[in-house]
Amino acid sequence: MSLRRTTASVSLNDLFPHHRPSMGRDLRITSCTSDPRRCREGALYVAVQTADDDGHDHVAQALRRGAVAVVAERRLPIEAPVLVVPDTREAYGWVCHHLADRPSQHLQTIGVTGTNGKTTVSLLIESILKAAGERTGVLCDLSWEPGVKRPVSGDAVPSAALLAQSLSRIHRSGRSHAVVETSSRMLAERHTAGLELDAAVLTNVRRDHLDWHGSVSNYHRAKARLFAHLKPRGFLVANADDPASRHLMRRVSHPVLTFGMRMPAELTATLVDRCAGEQTFLLTAGDQTVAVQTTMFGDHHIYNCLAAAGAGLMMGIDLTTVARGLEALTWLPGRMQSICCGQPFGVYVDDARTPDALAVTLKALRNVTAGRVICVFGADGAADPMNRPLMGRVVERAAHLGIITNDNPRDQSPLQIAHDIIDGYERPARSHILPDRAEAIRWALAEAERGDAVLIAGKGDRQYQIVGRQRLAFDDRDVARQWLEDVGAKIEYETPAPATILRFPAKVPALN
Repeated sequence: MSLRRTTASVSLNDLFPHHRPSMGRDLRITSCTSDPRRCREGALYVAVQTADDDGHDHVAQALRRGAVAVVAERRLPIEAPVLVVPDTREAYGWVCHHLADRPSQHLQTIGVTGTNGKTTVSLLIESILKAAGERTGVLCDLSWEPGVKRPVSGDAVPSAALLAQSLSRIHRSGRSHAVVETSSRMLAERHTAGLELDAAVLTNVRRDHLDWHGSVSNYHRAKARLFAHLKPRGFLVANADDPASRHLMRRVSHPVLTFGMRMPAELTATLVDRCAGEQTFLLTAGDQTVAVQTTMFGDHHIYNCLAAAGAGLMMGIDLTTVARGLEALTWLPGRMQSICCGQPFGVYVDDARTPDALAVTLKALRNVTAGRVICVFGADGAADPMNRPLMGRVVERAAHLGIITNDNPRDQSPLQIAHDIIDGYERPARSHILPDRAEAIRWALAEAERGDAVLIAGKGDRQYQIVGRQRLAFDDRDVARQWLEDVGAKIEYETPAPATILRFPAKVPALN
């Protein structure tokens, strides 16, 4: 992706005062790109290195298309000015944000990272700011461009140019605040370079994406990169109950507000009451306590609320307004989204696609379900293969019935993925495999009885399935609704005798 400035040019000497182009003279640019195919007359080409490609190999193509200068990590034998920098990924982000007039300097900007809960926390922060009368833009997994749902295709990572452009649009639209969800890959690949934050929120840090990061320490290091984006007067909000978060906090020289339910923290919560579709907890900050009632339930949602509340309080919003903002967000697409067509059992579609997220979601359902929990799940062919048996172990222990099906098998064998999941079962005979995802969902719904809960996990609001190289239209919610309306409405459900009600296993695997 490329970025073009529409108002004025930017001086390379001002952007990189410690580096000078090889030909000595200053250059003023109005656009830049890391894609040689997108170069236009007068553009700055940044030779970015990735795991799959080296932008230095395409410098000649960029110059033929009109690039007037190159940013590189080594000197190049070309007739155009070359600016040599230690990391072209950092340089590209820095240039993109300057071409966009450094929008995060004009906004109160909050960055959210963590293994689980990033999207929910981002939208809870937006809701709190809205309750306080602030106009806010959110860039998250549900929308990476203001007013456009999922502009980034598939599971692609939003680029530095897209981030800068989107923040610029938020600023130009008259908003005062922006919330940015930042994944570990965005941070590791420096797509956040140039982003400047007033606040950083760390939800939790669990085992995830090790297939991409290579090790737990690399994953933690990527998460900690968010702290480097804090402005001099910025602050961090972090989870005191999460051991990895406590460890990462030590790297921060900025003020830190902690939240938790078990360990000592500045911001705490105490559960009062919970049922399917509603929970009440007490939110305490110092000597102030308010009651919060949310339609989203589970301990994980209380933690999400605590993280968002911490950001709101540190932004100067009073506790009562924070509580109103938390209560105002009543549902999220594909995040424990209830599908209700009059059936006498619960049906929930959730984004949970890692062992930890599955364990958290199943525990939340177990606590509010009188009958059985039935789980439809699979594993993405592009995700960490080491997670597959862990997912099987979680579902075997935390659900009464697990149906293994396709997620996005991509170019991998669906049956091999299923067998990898079954490797985590202590009793493989208890597993059920239905590769066709629509068939698996319908079978699970047909198995459900009054008082049960069906969890359809892995896709959330994603409306596609990738099989081989094909991207097929598919929405878990549509499949569930169609069956409930066409078939489920005609079934007469019996109320089971108390003696036949199955209880959940007492033990849920710990994955921290």
